[in-house]
Amino acid sequence: MASGREIKTKIKSVQNTRKVTRALEMVSASKIRKAQELMKSSRPYARAMRQMIGHIAKAHSEYKHPFLGERAEIRRVGYIVVSTDRGLCGGLNSNLFRRLLGEIRGWQEKNVEVDIVAIGAKANAFFKRLKVNLVGSATHLGEKPSVEHLIGVNKVMLDAYGARRIDRLFLAYNDFVNTMTQKATLDQLLPLPPSDSLATAHDWDYIYEPSAEAVLDHVLTRYIESLVYQATLENLASEHAARMVAMKSASDNASKAIDSLTLIYNKARQAAITQEISEIVGGAAAV
Repeated sequence: MASGREIKTKIKSVQNTRKVTRALEMVSASKIRKAQELMKSSRPYARAMRQMIGHIAKAHSEYKHPFLGERAEIRRVGYIVVSTDRGLCGGLNSNLFRRLLGEIRGWQEKNVEVDIVAIGAKANAFFKRLKVNLVGSATHLGEKPSVEHLIGVNKVMLDAYGARRIDRLFLAYNDFVNTMTQKATLDQLLPLPPSDSLATAHDWDYIYEPSAEAVLDHVLTRYIESLVYQATLENLASEHAARMVAMKSASDNASKAIDSLTLIYNKARQAAITQEISEIVGGAAAV
């Protein structure tokens, strides 16, 4: 059994750890509210863009934008992966990476090359260690990410798709369901997936000014940027929620460890006292 001094040192160490985890829990609890407000404020724009793109995809225009057409042969695919910049958020990143690795392995078994754009320091560090082509990254976006921070990585993938260097583009992120649940999500960005829920079929078209090509190119680019931006906000809210839950669990475990160590310390102290009394009684009897 460890000595009383060693046990007291362990108790003190665990108490210091509990102070840190409780502080991180309170910080995440305060930040998650702001992250949720930011996420919810951008949802109406993303919803309106999705509805408009649904109408455009169903329209019968003479000009067919490259983003709308399915390609017969898939030789290379791209993924925009949204992760966190910091850790201590449970299995949030690892669950997303685990699902993504299964998808990548499936493509590689079909001899399809994979390009990755990483948003967040954790994804950047993770995919640098793998045998995939990391073509771009954006890190340290802060608590209020802006679309301007994401334009560069979006353009890398959109240009690659337009030049037919990749044939499909996917978005991987953690979808914020509620404080206790965050879902690893993979969405297809390009070509735009068919969805009857976006718009009903019709036989009319828009009047484009200055031209269908210029308007569709601008609108579809803004649409992809809005999806990536919304995913970044969803991931930010998921990060704070996961960290708050993880730090609460760590604090509870620290409290249990302190109680257990305190019990062991009391038993050791009682054993030492009993031994001292026995020695005194034994010495007195010998005299």
